[in-house]
Amino acid sequence: MAFIEKFLGKRVEIPEDRRYYTKQGLWAKSGDRDIVFGLSEPALVLMGGLKDLDWLVKEGKSITEEESVVFAITGKILYIDSPIAGIVYFNPEIKQSTSLVLEDSYDKGWLFRIEPEGEPEKLLHKFADADTYIENLQSTEGFKNPEGLKGGVSGICKAVYTGIRDQEL
Repeated sequence: MAFIEKFLGKRVEIPEDRRYYTKQGLWAKSGDRDIVFGLSEPALVLMGGLKDLDWLVKEGKSITEEESVVFAITGKILYIDSPIAGIVYFNPEIKQSTSLVLEDSYDKGWLFRIEPEGEPEKLLHKFADADTYIENLQSTEGFKNPEGLKGGVSGICKAVYTGIRDQEL
């Protein structure tokens, strides 16, 4: 298991037994005849969490690579695309409780699985390993702001706000 101790003010895990679709922060893990996908902890931190989600296609439908399959409301609106073609199945538990994605993103919080036409193990090699994913994350806000973003009112805004308030009094 790899860790980033300070990633936008949080400690995040990156399991080394998975591959990563860096374009959207998805992890991928081979099942028996399928590949399971979920959001990585660094992706969830960068997105500002997960508030709600919905499926964009019917379960059991054949989908194409890069077809949008999940609509997510995070800190913004997000469309999650399938990294591979195949038949898609969704995790029914997260529709009832999206908090599973945040609490257990690498196990119970998986989003969808795809039965590809090819062999899952061969398809996984097109995704990044944990080390490459960490290298990719180094250009993100998570590494640029290891202590997290600092909120509050800047000095200029505070002065302007105070001036307006004083005039109203």
